[in-house]
Amino acid sequence: MIARVWHGRTPISKSEAYKRFLLETAVPDYRATDGCLGLTFLHRMAGEEAHFTLVTFWPSVEAVRRFAGEDFEKAKYYPEDREFLIDYEERVVHHEVFYHQPVAAFEANT
Repeated sequence: MIARVWHGRTPISKSEAYKRFLLETAVPDYRATDGCLGLTFLHRMAGEEAHFTLVTFWPSVEAVRRFAGEDFEKAKYYPEDREFLIDYEERVVHHEVFYHQPVAAFEANT
């Protein structure tokens, strides 16, 4: 499994609106994308900025390429991101997932 990690920043004043945008637009879009096995959105405040990290899970690099294109390390953005983001990070980072235990499986073992 491959984890695709994207990072973006907004001004704190826009962070709640960006959260809503991600939940209302990005989450359904990713969930409907063929090959997407799951996604996790992370958020933290630092100074005057809000940082967002999106981790999506894919079965293979080939599945990531079908989603992102041949240059699969290039970040993908929504047109609405212009309203929120401070800048556009050009690249994402991919990790091979060598172990994963879903929360439900963890809770079943306790």
